[in-house]
Amino acid sequence: MAELADPSAPVDPANWTCPAPLRDQPIVVMGHGGGGTLSAELVEQVFTPAYGNAVLAGLGDSAVLELGGARLAFSTDSYVVRPLFFPGGSLGDLAVNGTVNDLAMSGARPAHLSAAFVLEEGVELAVVERIARSLGTAAEAAGVTVVTGDTKVVEAGHGDGVYVTTAGIGLVPDGVDIRPQRARPGDAVIVSGPIGLHGVAIMSVREGMDFGVEVASDTAPLAGLVSAMLAVTPDVHVLRDPTRGGLAASLNEIARVSGTGVRLHERAIPVPDAVASACGFLGLDPLYVANEGRLVAFVPRPAAEDVLAAMCAHPQGAGAALIGECVAEHPGMVVVSTGLGGTRVVDMPLGEQLPRIC
Repeated sequence: MAELADPSAPVDPANWTCPAPLRDQPIVVMGHGGGGTLSAELVEQVFTPAYGNAVLAGLGDSAVLELGGARLAFSTDSYVVRPLFFPGGSLGDLAVNGTVNDLAMSGARPAHLSAAFVLEEGVELAVVERIARSLGTAAEAAGVTVVTGDTKVVEAGHGDGVYVTTAGIGLVPDGVDIRPQRARPGDAVIVSGPIGLHGVAIMSVREGMDFGVEVASDTAPLAGLVSAMLAVTPDVHVLRDPTRGGLAASLNEIARVSGTGVRLHERAIPVPDAVASACGFLGLDPLYVANEGRLVAFVPRPAAEDVLAAMCAHPQGAGAALIGECVAEHPGMVVVSTGLGGTRVVDMPLGEQLPRIC
């Protein structure tokens, strides 16, 4: 039987441990890649000062640039998901859809991608081919072409099978100005469908958990859905795809950058039963679980019902719902009205509940 600690013994704080990464950590921890507070601090304290320019300071999902008389959206992202294949998708699908969706969140029509592979020595070529083919199929479905790329190989033990980095460009239509700074009190907050599916799908495979029904990732290209929304009104204020850190992280980023508050209605947020059950079992909040085929939109209230109808008529927005509003109160904060009539604060996550999600 283990001995109990002597309550009279002196307490040495140097022996304390904390399960969460500390904010003043002098080394990189997994939370720095989670899309939450640690990620934001890394960008703001390390990368932004190193590159400092007005475009980067906008901190959008993609950069909008004027080039040769055209407005281009440009984005890049790396994908390190584990496992490489999961219900509903694979590393190849994510590498296309993630970058295409980042472009779409600026209102752009994605056109071309690059694809760079980092392969670990010893990985089976059949695995690489399967990922490449899924990437090509996803690009075709998204209406983009992969026009350039690169391949590197690292020694066995210095990678994790396959990593992929994609960059993409697209054209932003005239009259479209979508960025987090444009959120305004009175805007309706709309989500394009049920949340949490991607994170739970990854978790079920990685941890070998059975939730009674197979949960498939929602990974999908969203540019067509965005085009349908802009056909109703080009004055969509904000779009974000709530990937790492989930809906909570995206809404907190928008609230902070715009200096507004966000109020959600818990019962209006579409959470699938399987996701709710998995999160209840594991002690997770669906608002913080990653998505790969959903967007959240801030739309002027007069146009909200028409935009919502157009979203529901599109395959990628069939489960769209109006879940809240942008408010002048509590600027920089997100709160949710619960089903019992109370209110709780939805904080920015520190790191990621489940790392290596995309």
